[in-house]
Amino acid sequence: MWFRRDLRLSDNPALLAALDAARADGDGRVVPLFVVDPALWLPSGPVRLAYLDASLRALDASMGDALLLQHGDPVEVLPEVVRAAGATSVHVAADFGPYGRARDEAVEAALDVPLVRTGSPYAVAPGRVVKDDGTPYRVFTPFWRGWVRHGWRPPALHPGDVDWWTPMACDGYPAAPDVGELVLPPAGEAAALAAWAAYRESHLASYADLRNRPDLAGTSAMSHHLKWGEIHPRTMLGGLATRDEVFGKELCWREFYADVLAQSPSSARESLDRRFDEAMRWTDGSEAEAMLGAWRLGRTGYPLVDAGMRQLRAEGWVHNRVRMVVASFLVKDLHLPWQAGAREFMHWLRDADLASNAHGWQWTAGCGTDASPFYRVFNPVLQGLKFDPDGDYVRRYIPELRHLPGPSAHEPWKAPDGYTGGYPERVVDHAVERDAALADFTAIKATRA
Repeated sequence: MWFRRDLRLSDNPALLAALDAARADGDGRVVPLFVVDPALWLPSGPVRLAYLDASLRALDASMGDALLLQHGDPVEVLPEVVRAAGATSVHVAADFGPYGRARDEAVEAALDVPLVRTGSPYAVAPGRVVKDDGTPYRVFTPFWRGWVRHGWRPPALHPGDVDWWTPMACDGYPAAPDVGELVLPPAGEAAALAAWAAYRESHLASYADLRNRPDLAGTSAMSHHLKWGEIHPRTMLGGLATRDEVFGKELCWREFYADVLAQSPSSARESLDRRFDEAMRWTDGSEAEAMLGAWRLGRTGYPLVDAGMRQLRAEGWVHNRVRMVVASFLVKDLHLPWQAGAREFMHWLRDADLASNAHGWQWTAGCGTDASPFYRVFNPVLQGLKFDPDGDYVRRYIPELRHLPGPSAHEPWKAPDGYTGGYPERVVDHAVERDAALADFTAIKATRA
């Protein structure tokens, strides 16, 4: 069993298939393998790697420290392990990402035994929800309707006791990355199931009302558990009631973006609407560097934007409403390409998922699916006043503004003592930059697609 983005034992169809195959062979032994692939490990940010390290250790503990960690190119590692074990098959959950799909095809060609794909990280695998003419969706709402119609299987059974076997010396864990003072939440399958149970019990019923409030614990914060497959979305969907449709839609967004990326692999780094990459006028030179630096460090002078970017570096996570606001600000106020922001998120997020990240950014930028959002230029001040009405979220992450009471934390320029704590003044005028962004957008929309 080659574990990748399915670091759990329960509700794992690929593991059940491996166990069935092992028992059919007679000895019932399964080799649990994880490959530390330099192509994925080296470009990853320290936060993501630190969380992955903790998740692997939790998985290892759940199987009695039997996990075989090998370092290297999977095309070389898998045949070596197969030979050492005398394995008759290799079992995986299907990977639909651009790199994962090509890697699996190369591994399959290198093996002398079958590579068996069972299940995937999704309730409905990419490519299964299509229009009547067989083409993929580019708009969420009809995809969601088709996704619901398609449906999904119930959660798979727990495998019970497994005869794990380690047939060779283990390379062990890589050196743990340094994340400084950043504190990560508990990792692993048990932590994921406990977090989901607690959220269902205490906050799920109010999700639709509170999901846009970054100052409150209104969202599940389950994205990092889903990213590494510590829990399967099928497990979560099985616990939803009819009243929880809004939450179910958020799980569907994750699957929609995975589907779009699977159909258009280049959209991981290129805009679906290529005019944005070819004709948009972006800030450049030293000004671009200064603006990007202020945004990265949470020093733009717009409190909600800065609180979000500081949360990113403090926790490796950002509330979804705030993700949209900081993304809109980078693209439409600072006039910088969405790819620069997507790279920053991929570096710092513990839940960094290529499909969700790239297409979440493109949705806000207006160059991806559901193309109308470019006209939705988020006003960072009004967004703060609406969704952080008492200023608690801003004060939590910006100590320079903790002396400002209530909603005044969102507009320090209006307070006589607004800047006494050392908070920076605004780097741009939102009203001016909004008009400039819309003018640029109108110009490129007039060009031929």
